[in-house]
Amino acid sequence: MANYIRFDWAMKRLLRNKANYAVLEGFMCSLLNEKFKINRFLDSESNQQTENDKFNRVDILAENEKGEFIIFEIQNTREHTYFHRMLYGVSKVITDNISLGDDYDKVRKVYSINIVYFTLGQAKDYVYHGKTMFQGLHQPDDILKLSNRQSELFFGDEIPQGRKTNREAGDIFPEYYLLCVNNFDKLAVNNLDEWIEFLKTGEISEAAQAPGLADARKCLDIDKLTVAEKNDYVRHMENLRYQRSVIKTGYDDGWQKGLADGREEGRAEGRAEGRAEGRAEGRAEGRAEGRAEGRAEGRAEGRAEGRAEGAQDEKKATARRLLAMGLSAEQVAAATQLSLDEIKKL
Repeated sequence: MANYIRFDWAMKRLLRNKANYAVLEGFMCSLLNEKFKINRFLDSESNQQTENDKFNRVDILAENEKGEFIIFEIQNTREHTYFHRMLYGVSKVITDNISLGDDYDKVRKVYSINIVYFTLGQAKDYVYHGKTMFQGLHQPDDILKLSNRQSELFFGDEIPQGRKTNREAGDIFPEYYLLCVNNFDKLAVNNLDEWIEFLKTGEISEAAQAPGLADARKCLDIDKLTVAEKNDYVRHMENLRYQRSVIKTGYDDGWQKGLADGREEGRAEGRAEGRAEGRAEGRAEGRAEGRAEGRAEGRAEGRAEGRAEGAQDEKKATARRLLAMGLSAEQVAAATQLSLDEIKKL
């Protein structure tokens, strides 16, 4: 069986070559049941190819069979704030591709496709879809539609005069797809299943017929990589192995610390119960001693504060006399050690 490279690495390296566009086109077609043609990869920080790139994200401008231009943002990463990352990614891809001063109809439809290899909330299914819908509050069956003109502006539709559009207002807004590939545990029975199976196992069945997978067999075979590409891929896999090790070590350390903290809390509770009676007596004695000490300290602090205030008042009185004698504010400040602001207030 062929040994295929991971899809996330291929997305950012091999699949950006125009000769390999068919792989991603097939993937998008299998997900959305619609044919797309990649126009170009969008240039943004998300498409950095350096080893230090942390985004693992690809932005693609594609065109469907209706001639509509659509932006695909494909992410493959891991972090706790994943939904925040999805929101940030979509917002950024929109702002990256509309210039300052452009009309808002330059914004195109955005699909955010997120390939997830870790547990995400309470996910049980392996494909989730989310979109915005404007629904009547008092008439739930009333879904807000775009006018013909609005549809033309945002989608470039050629709508004959007098014909009503069926576009929903929510169609303008981004749509999100979450592919929780580790949740896939059944026999692949359709194109999307075959893609999910490949994303999870890294293997392509000989019987797979999904669009793009035949092309993936050709260009994702690790034995067909150049020496430089293979070295980059090996380094990428080693980095992933190291990250997993760090995460597991952190988990193990946390478990051990939790166990130790639990023992310490148990001992503390035992000591607390044993000292309960002693604390009661100690508090009573401590309050008495504290009141006595507090009164003594209060008297001492009061005397010290009184002396300090008296000395300050004396300096101010001296300063007034020196000013009355005609000395400058600077001279008075030097003589009394008061600040210029204090001298000016006098």
